[in-house]
Amino acid sequence: MSFFDDEPDEPTRVTRPSRPRRPSSAARTAGGDPDVARRRLIAAGILAVLAIILIFGVRSCFNTRHQNALKDYNRDVASIVESSDGQVSKQLFDVLGNGGNPNDVQVAVNQVRQQADEDARRAKQLDAPGDMDAAQRNLELVMNLRDEGVRAIADNLPKALTSGRAAVAAMQQVVGQMQAFLASDVVYSQRVAPLIRNALDDADIHGTRVASSKFLPSLGWVDYEKAAEKINPDAGGAGSTSSGEPKPGTHGHGLVSVSAGGVTLQPGEVTNRVPVSAGLAFDVTFQNQGENDESNVKVTVKIAGQSKTIDQSKTIRETKAGQTSNVTVQVSETPAKGSVAKVTVTVGKVPGEKTVDNNTQTYSVLFT
Repeated sequence: MSFFDDEPDEPTRVTRPSRPRRPSSAARTAGGDPDVARRRLIAAGILAVLAIILIFGVRSCFNTRHQNALKDYNRDVASIVESSDGQVSKQLFDVLGNGGNPNDVQVAVNQVRQQADEDARRAKQLDAPGDMDAAQRNLELVMNLRDEGVRAIADNLPKALTSGRAAVAAMQQVVGQMQAFLASDVVYSQRVAPLIRNALDDADIHGTRVASSKFLPSLGWVDYEKAAEKINPDAGGAGSTSSGEPKPGTHGHGLVSVSAGGVTLQPGEVTNRVPVSAGLAFDVTFQNQGENDESNVKVTVKIAGQSKTIDQSKTIRETKAGQTSNVTVQVSETPAKGSVAKVTVTVGKVPGEKTVDNNTQTYSVLFT
């Protein structure tokens, strides 16, 4: 027996079955694991919802901010217009209507000019949203027309409150600015306000007030004769030199005739029966009997009744030497039917006029 025969036999090795491998994540996905797919779908849905919410949130925020910008612009315009109408216009036409010492007027109108400058500056510096670009351009035009008009009036008004040819030239410059003020009102009402309203409506902003604007108090200021009558009826004019002194030669007017209600009035103690009607007016004919043309000739009708006196006047811009002029003076109040009054008609004295006996005539009138 050999050595090796004494060794015990080796135990037989047991072979275990191999454990099945877990599939890789890629394999599990490819195999369509229902839990993973479901979780991913849910996550994708949540992300989609969050994206939609974010988009609408950003859009809503943008819309709100845009609407606020439009509202702020509308408020800023209203503030400027309030200053222009309530301060500049009111103070300017108070000065024009009250006249006074040229030095005092100069101070007052300069204060008005500073405010007009400020309003124009504020309008130009507005941060207008894109929807308001057209409105902004027209607003700047409106405020510039007013600013430049006030500036021209401030430069010419002191001279317009004197007399003579220079006063008339200055008065023409002053009254000429009324056309600019009227134009500014038209541009605002026809362009600025409608364009602001359209932009607000397009942005779904409803019920917000858009300010209106009226700088020129009345159309009467556009009429030279009416405006000159309010500002300085004694300016004189064509019959004066540039220094205000009358030109060489004779000056003056003579009353020719007066009629009312179709009746030619007779002076003296004759009782003139004049039918009463609404809008009663006196037609006055007078002649320039001098050797010079005259300007700003004031014609006055005074009705002195038993209980009250009616005083009405009108200014003629210019009369020609040797020619007759006609003016209709409409009285503001109608005399009572059956009342008796003394009616005095006067053609105002012009610079250099020596004789005024034929400028005035008084009539006895019974209103029927």
